[in-house]
Amino acid sequence: MPKKEKFKYIPIILFLISFSSLVNANEIFLSLKKNKVNVRYGPSFESPVKFIFKKIDLPIKQIDKKENWRRIIDMKNNSGWIHQSQLKKVNSVIPLKDKIIFKKPSNFSKPLALIKAGRVLILQKCNGNWCKIKSGKFKGWINNDNMWGQIN
Repeated sequence: MPKKEKFKYIPIILFLISFSSLVNANEIFLSLKKNKVNVRYGPSFESPVKFIFKKIDLPIKQIDKKENWRRIIDMKNNSGWIHQSQLKKVNSVIPLKDKIIFKKPSNFSKPLALIKAGRVLILQKCNGNWCKIKSGKFKGWINNDNMWGQIN
C-alpha cells in the first residue's frame, strides 16, 4: 500500500479513539438508596412493576432519563425505570472476579479477606489503581480492575 493511502486512515482512527473515550466519559452510575426499590416498565407510578431490587447500595447504570425517572441497567442487563428519589450518587462497585482485600494499597501488604465476585463493595476513597472499601465487617484496599460501577 502506498504511503499516501496509509495516511488517509489516520483521521478516521483518531476520530474513533476520541469518540470511544467520550462515550465512556458520559456513563452515569448511581446506587440504590433503599433495600427495596421497584423497577417499572415505564417512567410513571402507573406503570406496572417489572421487578424489585432488594439490595441497598447496588450500583446501576443510567441509560436514559425522562423528567424525574431514570432508565437503568444492572450488571446482568436487567433494565427498567426507577424514580430518582430511590437513587443516590454512586458509592459502590461490584467485582467481576474474586478479589483480595489488603491492609494497605499494595499486593505485598497483609491480605485480610477474599471477596467473591458479585458482592457489593462500598467505596471510601480511591488512589490510582487502588480503592479503600468496606464490605460487611471488612475494611481494606483492593485493586480496582475488573469492576462494575464507577471508580471515583
